[in-house]
Amino acid sequence: MKIYTKTGDKGYTGLIGGKRISKSNLRIITYGTVDELNSYIGLCIAVLSERQSKNFLFQDVINLLNLIQNDLFIIGSDLADPNLKSNTGRVKKEMIENLENNIDRYENDLDPIRYFILPGGSIESAYIHIARTIVRRAETSVSKLITNNNQTINKLILIYLNRLSDLFFVLARLINKRLRISDIAWRP
Repeated sequence: MKIYTKTGDKGYTGLIGGKRISKSNLRIITYGTVDELNSYIGLCIAVLSERQSKNFLFQDVINLLNLIQNDLFIIGSDLADPNLKSNTGRVKKEMIENLENNIDRYENDLDPIRYFILPGGSIESAYIHIARTIVRRAETSVSKLITNNNQTINKLILIYLNRLSDLFFVLARLINKRLRISDIAWRP
């Protein structure tokens, strides 16, 4: 099978169930943003993998990011099925609970926040912060689909993305801590 099908050459693409819609449709933009996020997480994994050494271990974070990449494929599938009737993957409460458990687990390793934190510190942390902002953009698109366009959307997607951005904030702080780099305080 060839990678190109030529079915999208006129600016339309197919949803699960066969319906064709414009590639400029907010639903397509939304799962395109989820795909962008997934690709960016791949970059984060590559950077963290290169940093791994005896002194700096990130295998637990890498494993979690791999799991999140798989979850994002489920979100893409969920978004591509407007009827919510096919056997495609669906975001489930357990996926959200897993994010919450990891947030709680890693927050226990961090000092309480006493000030607003600027993104950055290490390159690894900065990359995770960029992934966090891509999640926020995806979350905004899902919210628009639900509120402005009355689209049929699994509402758990919005909750998952909200928790994911929280997790990425915690992971960015955790990575800096493991690298012995302090959080950067916002100074108004």
